Amino acid sequence: MSSNPRGDNLLGSAALSDGAEWARVLAHRGRDRATTFDAVVERFRAAGVTPEEVESHLSDAGDRLYAAATSGGEGWAAQFGGARAVALLAAEISALMSHLVARAASVRAVCVEALLDEFSAVAVAEALGVARQKVYGLGRANVDADYVRKTP
Repeated sequence: MSSNPRGDNLLGSAALSDGAEWARVLAHRGRDRATTFDAVVERFRAAGVTPEEVESHLSDAGDRLYAAATSGGEGWAAQFGGARAVALLAAEISALMSHLVARAASVRAVCVEALLDEFSAVAVAEALGVARQKVYGLGRANVDADYVRKTP
């Protein structure tokens, strides 16, 4: 067995300083390695973005960013901290959405597996609107407790 100092701390050193807020806001990053989590936090800090700002944009799924970006107004990103901050915020919204897609897929997988206990793959595929071959792949995963319990 090899030594991995702080390897069990998925939230990294950021969780030891002001990271309680970062850890709460970035809960969807709980599966990331500590170094990845720390790098995300450091990029936000370097761009002057606070945990509260990240949380605000995650909670509206980027609606305000999208509205501003599509407004056609010059310098629209300035109100959100500039282009760098907006790019980081958009990337974090994407990371959250990817996490939620994986969470939904795990729930679906459990249901597909249960349906296959009662019905044929053809019947399940027809009911769900997928190919029969896809049904077997969908039913292999399970619900993992590492997903966020509630969306921001």
